[in-house]
Parts: sequence; C-alpha cells; structure tokens
Amino acid sequence: MNSFAAIDFETANEHRTSVCSVGVVIVRDGEITDRFYSLIRPEPDYYRYGNIMVHGITQDVTENAPIFPQVWSQIEPLIEDLPLIAHNKVFDEGCLKACFRMYRMDYPDYEFFCTVRQAKAKLKGLSNYQLDTVSAYCGFVLENHHHALADAEACAQIAIQIFK
Repeated sequence: MNSFAAIDFETANEHRTSVCSVGVVIVRDGEITDRFYSLIRPEPDYYRYGNIMVHGITQDVTENAPIFPQVWSQIEPLIEDLPLIAHNKVFDEGCLKACFRMYRMDYPDYEFFCTVRQAKAKLKGLSNYQLDTVSAYCGFVLENHHHALADAEACAQIAIQIFK
C-alpha cells in the first residue's frame, strides 16, 4: 500500500466525540503530497486536565474553532478513494465514527488500517509500540508529540515503511 491518508485526532475529554484537533497526511505513490491540520470545537465542549497535559490545547484555543462537520468538509476531498491509517486505529476510528454519529452524518465506511497492529506483526523486539518508539525505530524523529499533524506525519512515515 503506497497511497493512503494518515490521520490523528486529539480529544478534549473522555468522550470520543470531543475531538479538538485533527491532522491528516496524504501519501501518494509512497511520497507525502499534502498535509492538513485544524483545531475543532469539541463536543461536549469541556477539557479534562489530563488531556490538556497531553496535548496542550485548552478551551480558549478552540472556542472560535469550527465544528467537526465544517472541518470534515475540508478533509473529505483530500482523502477521497484513499484508505485511512492511524497509530492505534481503535482510538482514531472510534473518534471519527463517534463524530459522524453525533452530527448525524452518513459514515462512508472508510477502509482503516493500524500501524500499531502492523508494527507488532513486523517489528519484533521493540520495548513498546508507542508512536514515538516505532517512529524512532523507522528512522523518523517525532517532534511535538501529541500535536495531531506531527503524529499523523509520524504515522505516515511508519506506514510507508511497514506496509510494503
């Protein structure tokens, strides 16, 4: 697989619908061709301290941000006909489906792959399979971990190597 969209969400609280940022990296023929990042006003619109400590996004940063459907309308044309890949697809696919349900949008049944699952199958002996560990093993230095675009780029770099 050498054409796909790597995606990463950050959430404001324990609800999967509370996405507060999204990063998408488009890969075509094994090369990164496009990047997209946006803040999102989460639903429900409150932030847990633990989430803020992870990604640094606060309510005052997203109070004027667009809601999920507005952001998704910008992403949709970028990812058309591409499978999606996430590092821990259970989380990111769960966020995507929850947001589609919350806003009563028709979910197009995206094909979704997981770099954690693929890394565990192909890369034996790592101390763990967290994003920063796997990306370092693959030769990509992840800076600004838990920024949605940085994490999506790390996921794309991993996928370029391990989905060959």
